[in-house]
Amino acid sequence: MNTWPDTRLCDLLGIALPLIQAPMAGPNDHALAAAAASAGALGSLPCAMLSAEQIRAEVARFRELAPGRPLNLNFFCHRSPAPDATRDAAWRAALKPFYLELGLDPDMPLPAATRRPFDAESCALVEQLRPEVLSFHFGLPEPALLARVKATGAPVLSSATTVDEARWLAAQGCDAIIAQGVEAGGHRGLFLGDDISTQPGTFALLPQIVDAVKEIPVIAAGGIADGRGMAAALTLGAAGVQIGTAYLLAPECKTPAVHRAALQSAAAEHTALTNLFSGRPARGIVNRLMRELGPLSALAPAFPQASAALAPLRAAAEARGSADFTPLWAGQAAPLARAQPAAETTRRIAAEALRCLGQ
Repeated sequence: MNTWPDTRLCDLLGIALPLIQAPMAGPNDHALAAAAASAGALGSLPCAMLSAEQIRAEVARFRELAPGRPLNLNFFCHRSPAPDATRDAAWRAALKPFYLELGLDPDMPLPAATRRPFDAESCALVEQLRPEVLSFHFGLPEPALLARVKATGAPVLSSATTVDEARWLAAQGCDAIIAQGVEAGGHRGLFLGDDISTQPGTFALLPQIVDAVKEIPVIAAGGIADGRGMAAALTLGAAGVQIGTAYLLAPECKTPAVHRAALQSAAAEHTALTNLFSGRPARGIVNRLMRELGPLSALAPAFPQASAALAPLRAAAEARGSADFTPLWAGQAAPLARAQPAAETTRRIAAEALRCLGQ
């Protein structure tokens, strides 16, 4: 018997638990998604940094590990920026002292930034792979592509950081809306503006979005890493929660060693929003780069170009066991994360929430 106070999300997504494993580009692949899905949550795969071939392979591996379980494919909907040689040069100049310190050539060729927006090729891949759920960050695809996505029959989810964004998503036909609070780790989903001060905390934003979009299920995200947070979100009207940071210490997660160490240290208590690592505001554990250059800087190129010049610094520092130039994405509830298998984390959080709800 289902004891959850609101079963709309479970019914919509075909899951036993009203919990979505958040797509986290980088550490999150098929192994984490399948582990969470095997415990009754919705497993998610972040696709913005993957090629079509890689996405196909990841989906195939998920299907092998979690047969019959629904899968969420997540894509970004940003606009690729126009080239800006002046800004790029200023950014490289700001990073030059770090390059020299690590014995790197500050004029070395840089790798291309790999985050790509959802486009016609991505849409054709979705039509081929037929994932059970599609989610988007930074808004939604253009109307023609969105119509094709919806024609596959998959429910469409997207993140809102304000009530206005939630209303916009509802008007475009979103099947469920993720209310992302300022506590959330990783990139802000904002898309109607770039003022990060407009994003409320999860438990202020959530009931306002619930009231604004009425019959559409709302998913709470940000600062939820245990059953108490999940129960609080459900009490405030959420039909489910999306959780990311709580999974970063799972063995199925490809979290770099320096990132794991930071999560298990006192440093995890201090996170901030920064645009240094990608060009868009994202929450992570404060490290040297954020302390010395920011954490928010007008020098950082537009998303996702800022990451290119940081890649060599990150690789060199991590090889020395340093997280000075690594994006340590984490939400404000990072100290609640536990080093346990993802399936155990999923079941534990759900069981704790039910106890808090008196079930």
